[in-house]
Amino acid sequence: MSTQTVFRITLKDGIDGIRAFQEPIPSAGPYEVLVKIHSVALNYRDIAIATSTYILPTRDHVIPISDMAGEVVQVGERVDGLAVGDGVIPPVIASYMYGGFKQGHDDDGYGSVADGMLREYVVLPATALVKLPQSSLGFAQWAAVCGTGSTVWNAFYGNTALKPGDTVLLQGTGGVSMTGLVFAKAAGATTIVTSSSDEKLAFAKSLGAHHTVNYKTHPNWATEVLRITDGQGVDHIIENGGLGTIEQSLECITASGIISLIGFLDMAEQKQPNMLIPAIAKAVTIRGIRGGSKHQLEEVVRYMGKRGLAVPVDKTFGFNREEIVAAFKYVASGKHVGKVCISLD
Repeated sequence: MSTQTVFRITLKDGIDGIRAFQEPIPSAGPYEVLVKIHSVALNYRDIAIATSTYILPTRDHVIPISDMAGEVVQVGERVDGLAVGDGVIPPVIASYMYGGFKQGHDDDGYGSVADGMLREYVVLPATALVKLPQSSLGFAQWAAVCGTGSTVWNAFYGNTALKPGDTVLLQGTGGVSMTGLVFAKAAGATTIVTSSSDEKLAFAKSLGAHHTVNYKTHPNWATEVLRITDGQGVDHIIENGGLGTIEQSLECITASGIISLIGFLDMAEQKQPNMLIPAIAKAVTIRGIRGGSKHQLEEVVRYMGKRGLAVPVDKTFGFNREEIVAAFKYVASGKHVGKVCISLD
């Protein structure tokens, strides 16, 4: 029987617990396809799962990583719309097909409760795959949009849609924020990016950011954002920090603006118990984002394909334990700008 290399998280105390195993290559059932994985992309979620700091359910000994791009190599007899040789990507959660996030969708999140994509081959339901268009993008760039692409799309278009002329604040220069920068710029929005690194802010500028704010130089960065916007504030905020940044986000959001709660990178002690008063005063929408649906991922792929967009990939690592551990630690360090991938080719 043919086997493949599969990596699993074997310990609860850190990234060094990732180990390689030899396991059978599965076959596709009637409604499934077998995919040869060419690239996977990391999210901060993967680091939290590997270090047992993830705030949502996980399973012991799970195969990590939700985001991959691959090629169909076997098609089940009842499958329509996919053929051998097609490039495909999955959503982060197989059952989250369309509409709003529902209770129970956590039951099959790839890389947390369900086995993820850090392996050579995977069998998936045909309904859980998005076919990729013909384009100049490589597998790493497509893997980079599975989670962050659908998450940002959900933030921008899952409630009050982003419009040309809106102003968007993007916290940090990780995968979500740089994906948001690419999408917001293409939509005709004005963009503001925050970071503690002038080098990273220069990279954001090279991607088309209109304004940048170093929050070490400007600890009260909301005041600087208000200055940039002539006191009006921003329409959309991609909120990656959590408790450590939400107060300033509330300070610089405009009336009827939307704060999309995505990350939990800065979970500092909350100093202001009445922090939600500005949200009430401004009639702000604070909306939790739990990734995006398959339908939203399809819209992302269509949008990127027609506009020739690409999410920046900072660095690509190899498919062996030493490189994989290094990739996880690189993302954990926060030194990356954009996405980090692991190539199986």
